[in-house]
Amino acid sequence: MKVTVVGGGLAGSEAALHLAEHGIEVILYEMRPKTSTNAHTGGDFAEFVCSNSLGSVAITNASGLLKHEGELLGSNLLKIAKENAVPSGNSLSVDRVGFSQAVTQIIRNHPKIKVVNEEYSKINLETPTIIATGPLTSQKLTAEIKKLTGEENFHFFDAIAPIITKDSIDFNSAQNSAFYASRWDKGEADFINCPLNKEEYEEFYNILTTAERVPLKDFEVKFFEGCLPVEVLASRGKDTLRFGPMKPVGLKDSRRENERFWAVVQLRQDDKIASLYNLVGFQTNLKWGEQKRLIQSIPALREAQIVRYGVMHANTFINSPKILEPTLQSKISPNIFFAGQLTGVEGYTESIVTGLFAAINMLNFLYGRNLLQLPSKTMLGALLSYITYPEHKQFQPINSNWGIVEPMELDKKIYKGARKNKELKNSMLAQRSIDYLKSLK
Repeated sequence: MKVTVVGGGLAGSEAALHLAEHGIEVILYEMRPKTSTNAHTGGDFAEFVCSNSLGSVAITNASGLLKHEGELLGSNLLKIAKENAVPSGNSLSVDRVGFSQAVTQIIRNHPKIKVVNEEYSKINLETPTIIATGPLTSQKLTAEIKKLTGEENFHFFDAIAPIITKDSIDFNSAQNSAFYASRWDKGEADFINCPLNKEEYEEFYNILTTAERVPLKDFEVKFFEGCLPVEVLASRGKDTLRFGPMKPVGLKDSRRENERFWAVVQLRQDDKIASLYNLVGFQTNLKWGEQKRLIQSIPALREAQIVRYGVMHANTFINSPKILEPTLQSKISPNIFFAGQLTGVEGYTESIVTGLFAAINMLNFLYGRNLLQLPSKTMLGALLSYITYPEHKQFQPINSNWGIVEPMELDKKIYKGARKNKELKNSMLAQRSIDYLKSLK
């Protein structure tokens, strides 16, 4: 049996490896490096194009539970991510180059996978196919999907944060130099923190709100709330950043423990050898010269060497409530499945796990078994139920979150304790999901 997988990103790579490991011959289409995108830098598979973090590993966190569910279902990419992890407190962050190279080597050397570096633009409804081309789906394939589904795709913009060299960060100045810490001292002190006082923040804010931006394309802009450009956040009010990505609460410099900061810029390790760091929450569409001026207005980053500037690109996703079943099988043909951000899930972990789930159900379909449909008491089941809910009035991309998970029925004594203790409640919800998935084996 053969399956075509379209797209060599996180979802497509996960799907291809899972199918191949179960004896299915896979033809994997990836148009890079022949045809590039506005965000990718090369031709390796499973490239991280924005942040290098997969989020929290704690099961009391929505993303952490989703990762654990993915591991229980047999994810290859989450295993490779752990093998290429970099220090990141209580989160799973990776050396993006090392991770992609590892995935690429496994895929290219797998005897069951044939890689075709060409643009895929014609969907064959008679061929078992998983389409996982992500938010940067080519115009030709987008047009083909529109033609087959009769539904218009939605668009929103995604922005990428800048990356700087660690050795250009000031750790030694007497005032407002950088320091290592994790918020509330949770996990290891893996984040670099660059504090600002009130006057410095106001200067930063004035530069940000008056800086020149790169003109956007000529179609309607729909920002995804989970990945807003920093300049858009700033436009919502002078203190919005101080209560968002620049919030200073829970961060202390051991050299000056009694000092309170007005705002803090956090940087996260981006590569295995800790030579590169990205600015957390600083996705941006500012022109490159303006980005440099803004970053170097931060006291600890006056001499910052920027190795990658932030960029913005159009993201595409399908109208999943009209096109997909909760199994990720399409309504246009039982042979066609979709996965990853193209379906309207947002986030690296979400992409990986939906790629895995599409592959699991493709196997079920090929062997004539019932397709797996997860209940909303699991994080993945809740996510799939949400993106395929037919009553959506205006469907928008979504991350994993506790708000979509089916509530628990608890006796009054337990409920009272869980209601007052968010971590206890989430822990109980997570354990319920884990128990259910383990019961499937």
